[in-house]
Amino acid sequence: MKLTFSDWIKFSLFNLLLVATLGLLMRYKIAFELPFLNQKNIQHSHSHFAFAGWVSQTIIVLMVHFLSKQNVATNIEKYKKIFIANIICAYIMLFSFIFQGYGLISILFSTLSIFVSFWFAILFFKDLKLISKDNLSKNWLKAALFFNVISSLGTFALAYMMATKNISQDFYLSSIYFYLHFQYNGWFWFACLGLFMNQLTPNLALKKANKTIFSWFFISCIPAYLLSVLWLELPVWIYIIAILSVIFQVFAWLKFIKLIIPNFIKNHSLIPLFKWIYISIIACVSIKFLLQFSSTIPIVGKLAFGFRPVVIAYLHLVLLAIISGFLLVYLFTNQFVAQNNTIKKALALFIIGVFLNELVLAIQGIASFSYTLIPYVNEILFGIAILLFFSAFWMFYLNTKSK
Repeated sequence: MKLTFSDWIKFSLFNLLLVATLGLLMRYKIAFELPFLNQKNIQHSHSHFAFAGWVSQTIIVLMVHFLSKQNVATNIEKYKKIFIANIICAYIMLFSFIFQGYGLISILFSTLSIFVSFWFAILFFKDLKLISKDNLSKNWLKAALFFNVISSLGTFALAYMMATKNISQDFYLSSIYFYLHFQYNGWFWFACLGLFMNQLTPNLALKKANKTIFSWFFISCIPAYLLSVLWLELPVWIYIIAILSVIFQVFAWLKFIKLIIPNFIKNHSLIPLFKWIYISIIACVSIKFLLQFSSTIPIVGKLAFGFRPVVIAYLHLVLLAIISGFLLVYLFTNQFVAQNNTIKKALALFIIGVFLNELVLAIQGIASFSYTLIPYVNEILFGIAILLFFSAFWMFYLNTKSK
């Protein structure tokens, strides 16, 4: 059976539904009981599949679609082997983590998924060379590939510690944050901005602004990792570098809002729903950079890293509200999914669920500073998880039903 671009997008929506299903299972187990499933295993399955099966799978499909529209002399069919290899790894991780946690099969296919990402990076980087250097997306996508490869060093460090059974708590956590940083703030962030830039109408001023903003984000991305390990006893000069990196990112983001967003609005007649989703994402990214800047204040940084609800709220802010929100609205605004009022209502419902989830997590995180328990917070989060599951199912069903 020959799978088309539309089929792969349907796969992505189904994978989002599976991520929502795992989230629902976790929230049910926290609020009530589900004794035959291990919570930690579901969590590992949820996070690995969200990264590989939903976000990365969708990004690589959209990047290949971008490439196919550039009129370059390359064989797009070769990427379908990568789509299949990545999805196989993602599904095996989905089930193996549930049933065995970190076992032989889950570790094997986690490693294989990394090599699939290397395979994609090599092929795509070669094809990017065929695209004009004036293309607004080119450097962003190249950087995304670079950071995706770099992030694997964190997982290899973890594998080394487990293999040698020489596990240092600080090194263990630093390796996890290394992987997460270069996935969230590298691979996901630069790929999404690369896709976003492809929607703009190039002109001389825009090309200049794009080059500056890209340079600031790229230069600051590597030292910004230090923001994730400020809980370590770091020398003053390293601490200063961490502060400078977040300042660079804040200025880059402000310049992006001032120079890039107006061009997008000017050249796209967005319906109110899509416009509000983009505005919400911009607000969430602004909050993200504000939180990063706040973490450089020692007492705030120690509080943030010392309370699990705060970390969970931040990770959901980036992966769910910003990255997943962007991917969905990108699919809709570019008409890669069915276009009717009913499926748009499903999208609106999902986005409402995302922001309700983030709001409750944020309240829970702030309350944890004073060790205050929010009444029925687990039941509330379970209710929101039902909303996310229902709306994800609705989007997938309507898109599959439509021709």
